[in-house]
This record gives sequence, structure tokens and C-alpha cells, in this order.
Amino acid sequence: MAGNDNYDFKKGDNVVYPAHGVGQIEGVETQTIAGVELSLYVVGFEKDRMRLKIPVAKAQDSGLRKLSSNERLGDALETLKGRSRVRRTMWSRRAQEYELKINSGDPVSIAEVLRDLKRNTEETEQSYSERQIYQSALERLAREVAAVDNISEVKATEKLEDILGKIKEAPANTVTKAQAA
Repeated sequence: MAGNDNYDFKKGDNVVYPAHGVGQIEGVETQTIAGVELSLYVVGFEKDRMRLKIPVAKAQDSGLRKLSSNERLGDALETLKGRSRVRRTMWSRRAQEYELKINSGDPVSIAEVLRDLKRNTEETEQSYSERQIYQSALERLAREVAAVDNISEVKATEKLEDILGKIKEAPANTVTKAQAA
């Protein structure tokens, strides 16, 4: 799991919750639950239109962490450039392992999933479940890259796909600059 050395989050801080990805601290609330007063971080996930309340005392145990450092994201991007390491196990077992890596919240583990599910154009077509897991990993990593680099999620996705070597074909009716000259 990615290291976390800061549990003193403040309103407006971007954080990563392993099972949901990048969110923002909306504040700290105090609630009385079963006669016990608890301080809770309120984390909003805008894209999913979801709000999560995490006890401040359990933030570390839950895996809530600050955004990855540039070095850690650099490691993840280097992982994307590596060779695919698909094991010869049943797809259902590999799918479970991929989901665990995505839900770990660790950018390097998520990058491993992307790298392993990347397909070249001459390879066989991805199955529906492979595409779903790939898309989930891509979105999760792109959100963190976007938050760290302060760019849009679309730009972050393009950056990741460029690193993965995805070939984006222009529509057939599009005239390139070279053709127009």
C-alpha cells in the first residue's frame, strides 16, 4: 500500500480513498453515534456524486491518504512502459487480482493492471470484462494524475494512453495537416 504520512487533513485537501479514488475533504464533522462523539472526515467524490464519512481515528486504517508524490507517480508511469506480465491462470482469478490491485489505491499497482491489460492492435480483441477492468484502472489512475499534475482528467487519460502506446486513429473523413498542405 502507498505510504501515508499525513492524517491531519483540512477542508479542500485532495485525498485518495483506496476503494473510490481521488476525492476532496469537504470538512470535519462531529457526530454522536451510539452515545459516542466521533470526529469524521467528510470526503466528496464529485465524479461519482458520492460523499463518504470516515472517522478521523480510523483514517490510517481505512487507507485514506494524501495524493501520491511526483516520484511515486513517476514510478507508476515507468511501470506503464514495461512489458506485460500476464500469468497463465484462469481469467476469473486474474480478474480478482486486478480488482484487488485497483482497489488498493496504489498507483503502481493500478499501472500494473493497465500495462497487463493493454492490447496491441494486432492482438485479439479484449473481452467485455477485460475492457471494464481496463477502463476502471485507467479512470482511477487518470484521476490521481490529473489531481497531482493539476490538469483535466481527459488530458491525464490522454497522457496515460500515449505512454501505453495506444494508437488513436483519426476518423476516415478527417484531413490531416500534411494532406491539406
